[in-house]
Amino acid sequence: MYSTRCAFLLAFASLVVVNAQSLFPSLTYNLIVSHIGYDFLGNFSWETADDPTNGRVNYVDKATALNDNLTFVSDHKFIMRADDTKKVAKSARGRDSVRIHSLDAYDDALFVLDIFHMPEGCATWPAWWTLSEEGPWPYGGEIDIIEGVNLGQGNLASLHTTPNCTMPKARSQRGFTKSTSCDTSVNSNQGCGVSFPDQDSYGTNFNAMGGGFYIMEKSSTKGVSVWFITRDSLLLLGGEPVLDLVLLSTPDAYFPTVNNCDYSKHFNAHSIVFDLTFCGDWAGSESVWNASTCATKASTCNSFVDNNPSEFTEAYWEINSLKIYTPHGLLR
Repeated sequence: MYSTRCAFLLAFASLVVVNAQSLFPSLTYNLIVSHIGYDFLGNFSWETADDPTNGRVNYVDKATALNDNLTFVSDHKFIMRADDTKKVAKSARGRDSVRIHSLDAYDDALFVLDIFHMPEGCATWPAWWTLSEEGPWPYGGEIDIIEGVNLGQGNLASLHTTPNCTMPKARSQRGFTKSTSCDTSVNSNQGCGVSFPDQDSYGTNFNAMGGGFYIMEKSSTKGVSVWFITRDSLLLLGGEPVLDLVLLSTPDAYFPTVNNCDYSKHFNAHSIVFDLTFCGDWAGSESVWNASTCATKASTCNSFVDNNPSEFTEAYWEINSLKIYTPHGLLR
């Protein structure tokens, strides 16, 4: 999968012994928090506000999510899912689902997500992203790490910022530049997006492989980088990413914040969000819905969500762990 990685990385990897990961997980970063299983319950809040992307969704509180099995945990797993049992009344806000927000926020940091399954299927619009703790949005920026809709293949990573933040079309990344203006007031808040080259980085194909790792580096000196790492990657040792190897490799998406996007003006400490909405401004737009095979199942995205609960059995996040690292000497 990553045959295009630099040859010296392969040579370096062959020299790393089995215990190396525990001896030096990173020469640059310290692990400060590890969320596994029950850890998520005490470190995230369940949000219930209306969906800002106008989705056909009803975000439920923590107690409801646990009671209705829309959130459940074990020692080693954390799962968030949509309701897949009930039709939705036209007068209702939407299909029950979950959106969680971390209690802590981070400046420069490395986020490592080990995910076994992400939501897939028609009408789905899942996202793992970060946004400014201070706000109001878009002040302080937004970083979309995992995002896609419907039956899409291949992940899309994007930045959304205040004005005067643009990306060069050509830069050191494996992905393909979709748009260069990060300004939310331009192009209907499309943001500056990068599509990933691997078709198994999102949705059905991702889940069929047993998931993988997403890594995002948020750096005031380098900008924002995102990597997708498969479970058979040479950048793994003992089933875990060797972070220094990852940081030396070419990211799937790279957003340099030096010349045309001053990091200090557009980004500050970010908290973490996982959500799963339906339809809305992207997945449910008439052009996007009609361009997918989902349109053969219902004339509109909203009617599909309302009347087909069994279509949402695969609409869930199954997370093995979320680990957060900060540069040496920094606690946040």
